Amino acid sequence: MKSKNKEKLEMMPISNVQWIHCENLIANNYNPNNVFTPEMRLLKLSIMQDGWTLPIVVKRSENDGIFEIIDGFHRWTICLSDKKVADLTDGFIPCVVIVVEGARQKASTIRYNRARGVHHVVKMADIVNAVRDEGMSDEEIMLNFGMDKTEVEKLSDYGNMLKHGS
Repeated sequence: MKSKNKEKLEMMPISNVQWIHCENLIANNYNPNNVFTPEMRLLKLSIMQDGWTLPIVVKRSENDGIFEIIDGFHRWTICLSDKKVADLTDGFIPCVVIVVEGARQKASTIRYNRARGVHHVVKMADIVNAVRDEGMSDEEIMLNFGMDKTEVEKLSDYGNMLKHGS
């Protein structure tokens, strides 16, 4: 089956995978996702046996030639810390670059993570409060983070209690 509009396909970030060296990537400072040791071993095994099958998602940072990770932190970590993984591609990681900032960037990370990861409540509360402070409404948080109203309210309250020492 062929697409009727090739331009639509070519505009998708996945159509422009770039190989970026792991040393030119940096972690974001807000990711609440955690992958446990057994899953990290499986992630390494999947890269070693199947190769790089998923690009990581990044945005250009303010530093020239450096990219901030939006999704793929654990794949990047494995490449940095494991010589065998790094040697597969001489330290280069497949990446797609998107243009996103602030609350939208955090929302992108949360969507990727919630689809497959474990979240820490304190970090999630920090993010919910941060995007609220940046002007994202509860309805936008619900839509973009895949949460219901009760979850948004609880995380907001929890974050405020931590902030104010209650």
